[in-house]
Parts: sequence; C-alpha cells; structure tokens
Amino acid sequence: MARDRKIKSKKVVLASDHAGFKLKEEIKKFLIKKKEKVLDLGAENTSSVDYPDYAHLLSKKMRKDKNQFGILICGSGTGMSMAANKHKNIRAALCYDTKSTKLSRLHNNANVMTIGAKLTKKNVALKCVSTFLKTDFDGGRHSRRVKKI
Repeated sequence: MARDRKIKSKKVVLASDHAGFKLKEEIKKFLIKKKEKVLDLGAENTSSVDYPDYAHLLSKKMRKDKNQFGILICGSGTGMSMAANKHKNIRAALCYDTKSTKLSRLHNNANVMTIGAKLTKKNVALKCVSTFLKTDFDGGRHSRRVKKI
C-alpha cells in the first residue's frame, strides 16, 4: 500500500532550458529550504539553449547513482520528457497537477518529473515537487507493468 511520507532523503538533480530557468531556481530554493541535497545541472540563465542537451545530461547523471530523483523543466515539459525517456532506466513523467504527479510515482515508479514552466504556476509546481518526492511506488501489479517499459 502506498504511503505519503516526508520527502525522501534522495539527491534531487535539477535541469532546465532557458524557458524553465526561473521556475528551476524557485524549485531549487524550495528544496534547499527543505534541507534536500540538490544538484543543479543548468541552464544558468534565460539565454536560449536546447532542452535535449539538459535532459540527456540529467539522464546520464542519474544512470550513475540510482538514489536520485530528477526534475526537468522546459516550456511545456513535453520535450524534456521525450528526450529523457530515450535513456535506459529513466521513467520521466510530465506532471501538471498533484494527482498526475502522485499517480506517476504510485503506478509508474517515475524517477524523473518534467514540468512545463509556461503551463504550470509556481505554487502548483512546488506542490507537485513535494508530492513526487514523498510518494512511494505501489509495486504489486504495477511492478509487472513497469518492467514492460
């Protein structure tokens, strides 16, 4: 049975493109305030960059340490999700509200969440981050399905 609990003590790896930069900075402040271990891979500002570069960077970093969660932010969240999901053992889910976020963890064992900065208000994004990090995978019948991914 899934349980919500305090945010897990996993490292959180963040990355964004230029469109997601400001929201990434807000999420980083939120996580640091919660005393989470945070690794920020960029972008460093709002100058135009290519989102796949950051999705690939984060996905490769996550391959080295399984005790991490990833958060990717771009304009819509879709491009980051598509790029990250090209990598083995990455299960990136586009999270747009707390229900979609919770289900991505409960049923899909998502280890990366993507957020659309142009589509998601800051307060909703922060609630989604908190939900993602504190929700456990249900396992059971869902394990069989995740293995098929």
